[in-house]
Amino acid sequence: MAEVAIGIDLGTSNTVVAVIQDGRPKVIPNEWGEVVHPSIVHFDPNGSTTVGARAKKKLLLEPENSIYSFKRLIGRYFFSQEVKKSREMFPYRLVEGQNRDVRIEAHGKVYPVPEVSAHLLREMKRVAEGYLGRTVTKAVITCPAHFNDSQRQATKDAGRIAGLDVLKILNEPTAAALAYGYDKGLQQRVAVYDLGGGTFDITVLDINNDIFEVRSTAGDTFLGGDDFDTRIMDYLITAFLEQTGIDLRHDRMAMQKLKEHAEWGKIQLSEVDRIEVSIPDIAQDEEGALMLSALLTVKQLAQMTYDLVQKTFKVCDEAMQSANCSVNEIGGVVLVGGQTRSRFIRSAVEAYFSQRVQANINPDEVVAIGAAVHAHQLVTRKRDAVLIDVTPMSLRVGTVGGFSDVVLPRNTPLPVEQSKTFVTASDQQEKVRIRIYQGEAREVDSDTLLGEFEFSGFRVAAKGEVEIQVTFDIDTNGIVSVSAVERESGTKAQTDVTFSQNLSETEIARLSRAG
Repeated sequence: MAEVAIGIDLGTSNTVVAVIQDGRPKVIPNEWGEVVHPSIVHFDPNGSTTVGARAKKKLLLEPENSIYSFKRLIGRYFFSQEVKKSREMFPYRLVEGQNRDVRIEAHGKVYPVPEVSAHLLREMKRVAEGYLGRTVTKAVITCPAHFNDSQRQATKDAGRIAGLDVLKILNEPTAAALAYGYDKGLQQRVAVYDLGGGTFDITVLDINNDIFEVRSTAGDTFLGGDDFDTRIMDYLITAFLEQTGIDLRHDRMAMQKLKEHAEWGKIQLSEVDRIEVSIPDIAQDEEGALMLSALLTVKQLAQMTYDLVQKTFKVCDEAMQSANCSVNEIGGVVLVGGQTRSRFIRSAVEAYFSQRVQANINPDEVVAIGAAVHAHQLVTRKRDAVLIDVTPMSLRVGTVGGFSDVVLPRNTPLPVEQSKTFVTASDQQEKVRIRIYQGEAREVDSDTLLGEFEFSGFRVAAKGEVEIQVTFDIDTNGIVSVSAVERESGTKAQTDVTFSQNLSETEIARLSRAG
């Protein structure tokens, strides 16, 4: 029996799994026929979990134990601005882990974010095995193109905890382009506009038959459909406050009802021009239960989210500039992510690129299909499609005074390897420490710290006499590794990494066994 591998689009709002079957891509349904699975994990008091649509039903009853939008948290430090915002938004509790990572608390127990993601991935594995009637262990998992090293490594860790051999961490826009252009004989420059539940990416790439070469990518890992939902929630909260004088922001149950209806309203407005949002029993006063009722139109939604859409186009400007091309050179525009179903967003994208978008592509399924295509190629070892991706952001080393220097600039083709030589700064120095960052700012406070690498075991001598050659490697997954040798002797230095929020191998093994 031929080896099988699945493709998983691990999304902020929804997750989709696909496979190549009889030579054609197939989005896999579960036993109820559902192909789009809400990215929600509910924890019961005994530690057992409910995942997907069944977990979504428990959001209103137990919002503090129903974990959603956790993709926004994966691979982030607890002290980051994004986590600070999330702590204010989410009904569940976020706590700091021992590696300064962000963790999630439910029923008094603390879970690393990759473990929460693993529950969802394990469910996708189960769905695929039920459909195919065989064990599935290999997968390609997608992530936003602008995910940094820590986020990519954490996504891979989640797959490993779920019992999957992760063949590749594939950028979502690249997967979408693969689904769009594979085996179609295209020769075209394409822009993939990917606005999902929690992240935004824009990728410019050239398709030359079945060679897919990314020219540039840019993105914002904290901009997506969740932010559009929040704007609708703010509108409804304000309307109710004006009607009753009651501020719903302090009522967790009411906020969860608002989120559910905001998401529903947003989806409805992709089909109709106006809706009436009615939420019974949203609050209580002296006379009893109160209902929230408000009219919402497409025009209002477009106005209240105008700055969010314009923010995506600023990122598009950045990607076009990095690709050294104009919108007139773009031959096709592919929309990815459920948020792109909104008519005013489609219209805005068409105005920006001065052309119609591809209308025959399902924005919810295209990434999983592309991942399945690539997974199939990897297990069958077919080389009929070549993917040339790029680094999402610059790799930097810290220097004195809180600054940094670029080692590898962003949009460098992958895989890539670059060496830099460091010398000892004092007599009889036994260790060399360097800090590694990702980002575009010279000031390290504006970049993402990947870790502090300490090298030892080299010759001890006078200041400046010992040269340590440090090699920075970024593989096709976009994951960074660092190694060092003493130049004179060629002796490999011992390496210790600190300040990394990624899970240890011991913890990954323990969580994998627990699952």
